Amino acid sequence: MAVKKLGVIILNWNGRKLLEQFLPVASRHTVCDTADLIVADNGSTDDSVAWVRANHPEVKVMVLDRNYGFAEGYNRAIAAADYEYVTLLNSDVEVGEGWWQPILKFMEGHPDVGAVQPKILSWRDKSSFEYAGAAGGYLDSLGYPYCRGRLFDVVEKDNGQYDGPAVDVAWASGACLTVPRDLYLQLGGLDPKFFAHMEEIDLCCRIHNAGRRVCAITDSKVYHVGGASLNQGNPQKTYLNFRNNLLLLHKNLPRRRGKKVLFLRRLADTLAFGMFLLKGDTANARAVLRAHSDFKKMRVEYTDFPAQDVLSTLPGAGQNAVLSRYLLRRRTLGA
Repeated sequence: MAVKKLGVIILNWNGRKLLEQFLPVASRHTVCDTADLIVADNGSTDDSVAWVRANHPEVKVMVLDRNYGFAEGYNRAIAAADYEYVTLLNSDVEVGEGWWQPILKFMEGHPDVGAVQPKILSWRDKSSFEYAGAAGGYLDSLGYPYCRGRLFDVVEKDNGQYDGPAVDVAWASGACLTVPRDLYLQLGGLDPKFFAHMEEIDLCCRIHNAGRRVCAITDSKVYHVGGASLNQGNPQKTYLNFRNNLLLLHKNLPRRRGKKVLFLRRLADTLAFGMFLLKGDTANARAVLRAHSDFKKMRVEYTDFPAQDVLSTLPGAGQNAVLSRYLLRRRTLGA
């Protein structure tokens, strides 16, 4: 039997409820002669695996021995999945008929592309973009991530304003991310030290540094619930986002440039710390402090740095998203 071209992998941890809700549709619109759907179970203690096997025998199941986190869980699953292309699909994403076909067609026609995301809309309000990914991601001049379709707390309605040809972006969302498997493995996959959050942005930075492009296409769209693991405003999510953002800048910028950007980031993060305190949100303020403290301990583990400052050439790099949103009160920000 010929090996299928695409493996769509859902990483699951104690997520039977989400699987019951979204797996039947994902299976119906994915499994075919070209694509497989795989549930990679990250050491669940519920009956997720038994439910999938009993109710969806057409879905492949891969069982990991424990919870490795989002990053290492996907690394192990992708290493064991023999496909030319793999899609990382969140368990809380609803797909539609033919959702993967434009993605695969685009990647096959553009061998210089290392990652692609579709348009990511909100499952709760399908006329709006979703917070995680929207229509493709950027990194501003200080390395803060933002999106077409979303500037921090502002989420746009989808009025077709981003429809059209594929565009280059700084990063693509891990909610629905398609990559060539060989490139993924060559670059070491997602960084396990991140555990969760921003690991796909770090991967996209390494894809850029390897000379490949990252793109967003609007011919395909999916609907993401979002916040299924940690809700916005959760101090643990704040901690991971701040810490991991610092780590990805440290490891993906040339040494001298990285020192300069990280100095400016410390100043900007001090402002974020102060804003949390003014709101009386001491838990998130402490999360920012802990993120910086742990970053200082972890950065010594990274000793290889790129020679060229590729990130400063990417879409969005000339913008200051924090200034635009919180001082100029802009609701949107282009590249």
